[in-house]
Formats: sequence, structure tokens, C-alpha cells
Amino acid sequence: MPNIFERLGNLAFIMSALAGRTFRKMNGLGNSFVVIDLRDAPAAINAEIAQKIADPKTGPGCDQVITLERRKGHDGVFMGVWNADGTEVGACGNASRCVGWLLMSETGTDEASFMTGAGELHSFRIGEHRIAVDMGEPKFHWRDIPLAEQMDDTRFIDVKLGPIDNPVLWGPSAVNVGNPHCIFFVDDAEAQALDRFGPMIEHHPLFPERVNVSVAQILSKHAIRLRVWERGAGITRACGTAACAAAVAANRRRLTARKATVTLDGGDLAIEWREKDNRIIMTGPIELEGESRFPDEF
Repeated sequence: MPNIFERLGNLAFIMSALAGRTFRKMNGLGNSFVVIDLRDAPAAINAEIAQKIADPKTGPGCDQVITLERRKGHDGVFMGVWNADGTEVGACGNASRCVGWLLMSETGTDEASFMTGAGELHSFRIGEHRIAVDMGEPKFHWRDIPLAEQMDDTRFIDVKLGPIDNPVLWGPSAVNVGNPHCIFFVDDAEAQALDRFGPMIEHHPLFPERVNVSVAQILSKHAIRLRVWERGAGITRACGTAACAAAVAANRRRLTARKATVTLDGGDLAIEWREKDNRIIMTGPIELEGESRFPDEF
């Protein structure tokens, strides 16, 4: 294990590799990203660097740090995703739309594919700043979510909030859409103290890789109101994979159809869980806020 001086030396080396680099600020429904293109001039990103970039006191500030890379073992472009707490995760739905839009803009085409830690994603242009992404097939088996113990029906898992004999919330659904999600179905999403119980459920021992926590209110067969506590980031204005997970979980419980509009704090996402191939198509807007450079002293 490196001592503190070696660790700080490694940190300084990585920081110097980013000094003066161009980055883009983007968002999908207010879910904000710093996007760094490392394809032609690679530089390592670690937890400390991601934290520094994401913190508005020490960097540009964002919910997630996104890198465009060429990683060994992967063809084409690889999208790296770091949450604000420095953890690297497999997928980010809103960032996938942003990356898809960037790659289409580079090539002048209306389709783009790229790799993530959760597998290959395909994106399609729907409008000038509206992108659809094929998020792949959801996973329901308890080992795939993953859960720490066997549960045969992940439509309802054994998680309770409040007194055991009279819980306030209980029986959420669990699903993996590139990362693990836990969805509570409630009568009123606005009334839930997500900022209080979100971190408790995120770190619940049932979830060995932690979990994204959502409260979902069914508005109709084709409409869901969703609020999200994102692991490693806290409450966010939007989470694309959470919208996918909520729509799929609601359909599995026979609460909604396979097509639904999911309304998050930042706006609406159109989600379709296709019956013909079991794949989830997520459609929504992106915004390029601008470009800037890391300062030389970064």
C-alpha cells in the first residue's frame, strides 16, 4: 500500500495531466456532467480527482464526471462514469444521451454506439437536442442486482422503513439497469423524506454494491412521478437509469403499460420496455452548457 507521500505524488501527477485540458459542461434534465475527452491524450482519473472536479468549491462542479476513452479490451469509445463521491459506476442514462449526441455531432450521423462498464449502448437522434438510447435488458435475478441474500421475487423485496410491525414504507422492487435500483411505490412522491431515508437504504446491508433509491407515484397507466436518491450523488434532478428501472418495475407489478412518461424534478423522460426483445428505450433531451478549460494550477 503506498504511503501518504507516494499517494500525493500520484495525485499531483494526475492533476497535472488535466491542467489546461478542455472539458464540456452538459446536462440531461438538469443532471449535470463534466465531460472530458481522453481519447487522444489519455490521463488517469481516480476517486480523489473525480471528487475534486465534481465539487464546485474545487472544480467545475457536477453530479457525475464523464470520460471519453479508448480502454484496453473495448472497441471504439468507452464512456467512464464517476459519481460525485468518486465511485466509478457502470452506467448513467442521462450521460449516455449526452455522449451519444457528442459522437453523432462528430460524425454527422444520426446513430452512435459506445461501451460502458455495463455493456455497449446504442443511441439515436430523435431531434436536434433529443436523443434515444437503447439501455439494454433489465436484470431481475437477486444475484444480478445484486442482493446479499436470496430473494426469488424481486418485484417485492424485504426492506422496511419504520417500525417492523407497522412500517412507513415496505416491499420495494429491485432491478438492475446497468446499476442497482430500489423503487418504493407511494401514494405521494412529494411527501416522502427521501433526503432522510435515501442514504439509509443506499447503504442497507442487503445491497453489497449500494443502491439507487427512488419513490414512484403512479399517475396513470402511462405516467409516473419519480424522485431519486442516487448512490454517491444524493438527490438529483434526474436519473435516467432510475426512470428506466421505475417504468420496468411498475409494469412488472401491473401498475403501468410498457410505455410511460416518467416525470422527474428536471423534466420528462419517455420510457418504453419493448415486448419484442425485452430492451429498454429511453428518450429525452440534452443540453450543452458550454466548454471551458481546467486551470493550469488544477
